Amino acid sequence: MAFVHLHNHTEYSLLDGLTHIKDMVRRAAELDMPAVAVTDHGVMSGMVELSDACDAVEKETGKRVKPIFGCEVYFTPDESLRKDVKPKLYHLLLLAKNNEGYHNLLKLVSESHVDNFYYKPRTTFSMLQKYGHGIIGSSACIAGVIPKLLDERRFDDAVEWAKKFASCFDEGDFYIELQNQGIRTDAGFTQTELNHELTRVAKAAGLKTIATNDFHYLLKEDAEAQDIMLCIGTGSTVNQTNRMKFENDQFYMKTEEEMREAMKDFPEACDNTVEVAAKCDVTLEREPILPKFPLPEGETEESWFRKRVQEGLEKRYGTPVPEREQKQADYEMGIIIQQGFPAYFLIVQEYIEWARSQGIGVGPGRGYAARALVAVPSPPGRGSAAGAIVAYAMGITDLDPMPNGLMFERFLSPERVEMPDIDVDFEQGRREEVINHIKDVYGEDHVSQVITFGTLQAKNAVRDSARVLDYPYGVGDRICKMIGDELGITIDKALETNPDLKKAYDTEDDVKRIIDAAKSIEGHVRGEGVHACATIICRDPMSDHVPMKRDTKGGGIITQYDGHYTPDLGLLKMDFLGLRTLDVLSIACRNIEERTGVKIVPEEIPTDDEKAFRLMQSGNMDGLFQVEGSLYVSLFKRLPPKQFSDVVASIALNRPGPLESGMVDEYVAAAKNPTAVHYYDDRLRPILEETHGTMVYQEQIMQISMVMSGFSAGKSDKLRKAMGKKKLDIMRQLQADWDAGAVENGYALEVAQQIWEDAEKFAKYAFNKSHSAAYAILVMRTAYLKAHYPNDFMAAVLTSYMGNTDRLIRYIASCNKNGTPVLPPDINASRAEFTPVEGGIRFGLVGVRGVGKNVADEIIAEREANGPFTSLHDFVNRLDAKCYNRKTLEALIKGGAFDSTGYTRKQLMHFVEETPLLEGAAKRQKDRDAGQVSMFDMFADDADSGFQEDVPAPDGVEWDKRTKLAYEKEIMKIYVSEHPLAPFEGTLRRMSRYDMGMLSEQTKEIKNGVFVGMISNVATKLTKRGTKMATFTLEDTTGSIECICFKYDDFAEVIQEDVIAKIKGKFESGDRGNQIMAFELEALELNEKDARPSHLELRVPSRSFDQNRSAHLSRILNSYPGRDGAVLFVEQADGRRFRAELPVSVDAQSTVLKAEIRDLFGPEAMIA
Repeated sequence: MAFVHLHNHTEYSLLDGLTHIKDMVRRAAELDMPAVAVTDHGVMSGMVELSDACDAVEKETGKRVKPIFGCEVYFTPDESLRKDVKPKLYHLLLLAKNNEGYHNLLKLVSESHVDNFYYKPRTTFSMLQKYGHGIIGSSACIAGVIPKLLDERRFDDAVEWAKKFASCFDEGDFYIELQNQGIRTDAGFTQTELNHELTRVAKAAGLKTIATNDFHYLLKEDAEAQDIMLCIGTGSTVNQTNRMKFENDQFYMKTEEEMREAMKDFPEACDNTVEVAAKCDVTLEREPILPKFPLPEGETEESWFRKRVQEGLEKRYGTPVPEREQKQADYEMGIIIQQGFPAYFLIVQEYIEWARSQGIGVGPGRGYAARALVAVPSPPGRGSAAGAIVAYAMGITDLDPMPNGLMFERFLSPERVEMPDIDVDFEQGRREEVINHIKDVYGEDHVSQVITFGTLQAKNAVRDSARVLDYPYGVGDRICKMIGDELGITIDKALETNPDLKKAYDTEDDVKRIIDAAKSIEGHVRGEGVHACATIICRDPMSDHVPMKRDTKGGGIITQYDGHYTPDLGLLKMDFLGLRTLDVLSIACRNIEERTGVKIVPEEIPTDDEKAFRLMQSGNMDGLFQVEGSLYVSLFKRLPPKQFSDVVASIALNRPGPLESGMVDEYVAAAKNPTAVHYYDDRLRPILEETHGTMVYQEQIMQISMVMSGFSAGKSDKLRKAMGKKKLDIMRQLQADWDAGAVENGYALEVAQQIWEDAEKFAKYAFNKSHSAAYAILVMRTAYLKAHYPNDFMAAVLTSYMGNTDRLIRYIASCNKNGTPVLPPDINASRAEFTPVEGGIRFGLVGVRGVGKNVADEIIAEREANGPFTSLHDFVNRLDAKCYNRKTLEALIKGGAFDSTGYTRKQLMHFVEETPLLEGAAKRQKDRDAGQVSMFDMFADDADSGFQEDVPAPDGVEWDKRTKLAYEKEIMKIYVSEHPLAPFEGTLRRMSRYDMGMLSEQTKEIKNGVFVGMISNVATKLTKRGTKMATFTLEDTTGSIECICFKYDDFAEVIQEDVIAKIKGKFESGDRGNQIMAFELEALELNEKDARPSHLELRVPSRSFDQNRSAHLSRILNSYPGRDGAVLFVEQADGRRFRAELPVSVDAQSTVLKAEIRDLFGPEAMIA
């Protein structure tokens, strides 16, 4: 006796099914079931996962559970597929019998989604006729056509439909499905009564029956968790009476005994499940199916690949190609051809060449093509795309792997056939053009983006559970705050590590109930999205190999298989990443050429520019790729970059793992004291010298294993993976070979063991060198442009963030501080975007509220054709009145765009509001449109006509500064000409150690902090308790942050627009963004004496202050000249304090200066 579950829903029946596929397969093995099916609602997303799970469980248990691939489709009898009324849909179960049936099912499900979607993906009878071969069908649950007809007592119609359905499939491949979960039909029949009628239909139609349980969760006790997911999906709570819910807890994966008991009147229906399972035999094809590359006549993929590589080698290295480089390229080409991947490289080369030909910025090359062997006398090791000299020759990457110690085998191992993986970065704004080009080359139905599935992480599971269980928002929020923000934290781990959470769980019933519910749904699929960069290119139409659907938000066509699984099916997955930095480089180079005539090609920017290194050493790194922020400022202060390899190492090191492990400290100590550097054995010096004897890169561990222990390239890569993922069983096997090989090659066993110990310690944090090197190229390109052309570069950075107010505030503050002032917009100097000018950067016209791209283009075109505008009157007379209105002019005036004409903003607003200026311009425009010529049009351009418009002279009367700045903020969302707080920066800095720019990067909670800034965007509302709360923005010259105060009535006078306030409160950083919880607020009245220059305040204990440190402090302060004073407080052990104003002016805002002082005096020093 046996039984097989054939109708089952997993978590891919989104927010309806709960079952994890691997758990389901394990359960089937436990129950000794020979097979199990996945039949999700309308989708086939779980097919590859099912196949992999069956293989994995067989390895774990020795029991083979056969995968059965299926789908419960939504059948419509409406062949016209109307979209003017809600469709009548029925369930129908389909299973793939063989590989032909699997491919037919892929096409049927894809067509139902892509072409027929309306409310649900719809399948028609004609589609069943077209695709039915190789598919097994069944009548499904009580929502199927046949059960519905029986419920309406239409027996003959039910038989007729049974015969119709059967005609779509091969003989004997349509079954009548029986279920019994103890529920009733719409007409009130029990399922047993319905099953007797279904059996009569089967007999009348000459069909067999099968028994299923249509399970949606694995175990009976999972019913509550599934109900929670259902509530999440429908937006309801468990307490709502009128909501969608399952009638009982019987929709689980029952044992054979339970199924036979439920179906005791129909034993043959249980027996027939084994028959169906035996019929089903599908093996997923996993051979590479690369698209056909369009070759020149007479060429094969191999011959054309060799030609393109050789051309590139000669272009990169000259003719003849040096022996070392030619030998390496020949080796790599041999591996690539042997593994069948020449087309892969040709495809990548083609779209990169096309992008460059269109002026689209392309990154220097990442992914697993950036690596090739260097400086190791054994066969090459393995690495990413930048390590392949072939990729460098073909222009896929910009980094020569030979002098940079990159490894080819980190990309393609000669010992394992694996699809290459090259990630290519394009300008963010033009990435879509590249994808469209690929569709043009290979066919639109051969190219697709990829689905992603979002799972419920700990805090989201808690929030969802609290809402569904009908608790107030604050209850779930409190639990989430106790869980914390550690990446990848689980609820169980949070309970282990946070005693407050554990106490709340043990003592508070509500907390326990929410957490238990959250644990039951944690890790389950919550929703779908579209992968940000993955694109599939297929040899055949996509639906031949992958089920397709439409993106639920954008409507684009995407795969139903997650990107993790598509390469397993042999499909070519390319990652096209939109990288803002490439937009910045393109814009900056365009700025430079337009302003100076100098043409700069990003790919030709040197990586050894002295001025770029000095810029990074100074800490002025805002806008640079990857190295912005205090972490890099601190690292570059401790270890100033002097060559390209220093930047490469910094990128590899400046990550949480290396920083927390002490790896960075060891590296810095070794770099500063070359005499203390050791290489274990001098034969390893070539591998470790670049990183001062420290193993920073994964490639170094691989190279040591090859040189010292004689590992092959593939074996060294196996070691890298095992160490990085802590696979202890594999590591133990390899350690014996490591030691034996080292001794055999003349290395001391103690040395080998010490290297193993160190490698094991750092392997978890060691970085892929080719990634670091590729990033470092972009760092150097951005640093070069900022060092040599700061106005042009920062204008490009600002342009790339147009519309992002927080970023603009931060970068404008940085520009103003670093000698590149950002100036208000100007109708005679601004372009549409931020515009570099001799004295700084002009705000772009499009950044002015109400001025769109079309208006800006008209202004610029008229200015370039007929010269600068001399006044507002000149502007309205020359510009087509149809392209602007009163609001547009008011915005330009208030934003300062007419300041260069010599008129004040107040007088210009008077012209608009109190004179007939606009009416006259509108009349002249109307006359022009009617073909009439006015006196103005006839004589205005004739200097000898004597005609002159009466334009009032400037009166010099302006709004007060506060009004002027308030209008600026209203129009451009930020202060441009000056921030109201700018004069008081020094005073405010003495009140608080935090600025808003710093808080935007802060991730750790500040439990008790003092924060100072200007209040804006105040909004109040009533809490559930009936008290008033307020949300508002706190801003200073460096940025802004959201605040919340639950005691509005206590501080109502302070929480007002434009009040400068001092706030005591808590800073929080979480999944809802950064915010300050305000406990106390105080309004600050600042006056002229508060606008005095700022100063640097340094407090040190007397025990830390001696003659040597005093001299060192003097040298540090003199290294950072500025306009700010410096005050030293030396605190005695008895509490007395000595104050001295030092005879030096410094830059009190320099983070590098502060970092050096902290290094000198240690953590006891207080700097403000």
